[in-house]
Amino acid sequence: MIKTVLLTGFEPFNGATINPAWEAVRALEGWQGDGFQVEVRQLPCVFGDAIEDLTALIDELHPDVVIAVGQAGGRPDISVERVAINVDDASILDNGGQQPVDTAIAADGPAAYFSTLPIKAIVHALRERGLVAGVSQTAGTFVCNHVFYGLMHHASTQPQPIKAGFIHVPFLPEQAAARPDAPPSMALEDIIAGVKLAVEVTLGVDTDLRE
Repeated sequence: MIKTVLLTGFEPFNGATINPAWEAVRALEGWQGDGFQVEVRQLPCVFGDAIEDLTALIDELHPDVVIAVGQAGGRPDISVERVAINVDDASILDNGGQQPVDTAIAADGPAAYFSTLPIKAIVHALRERGLVAGVSQTAGTFVCNHVFYGLMHHASTQPQPIKAGFIHVPFLPEQAAARPDAPPSMALEDIIAGVKLAVEVTLGVDTDLRE
């Protein structure tokens, strides 16, 4: 049976013209491997709409694995997120002009969900490949965490288990070069390789590493 992997990346936001998450994800469109196929979709950087689009995709595609990818400008590494929290608290406007403050994502939902990806195994594999990577303990409180929480909340209602989680990636070099603070960056080909490896590890690992 062929497994379906859904990868999502966000549209550019906060006045940017590019988003490394989407650039990396869309590079894997049509990728197939031994026993799996990949579907890629772009999500709007809009509170509410992003979760609605993602849950509709899950209901349509019935994926076995879902990895949502987002930009974390200023971080130096590929950050494999551990936990999504039930709060929207935006320091900037989303692409719909919204800026929720201290708002629950799901009024009836738990305070947090943990990723069901093999996060430590992914990080280990990324580092073995020579990529800068780490487990992150916070996905923030903007649309990335919003989608991560919405993903896990919806996945918890599915009849069959879904391996699901969120990965943050750094700025691209051209984004960093345009900023006066010269934040860390990562080449697009390395980000693509990292997302690809995360998929392969997720499909190939049943029990995560302990350290």
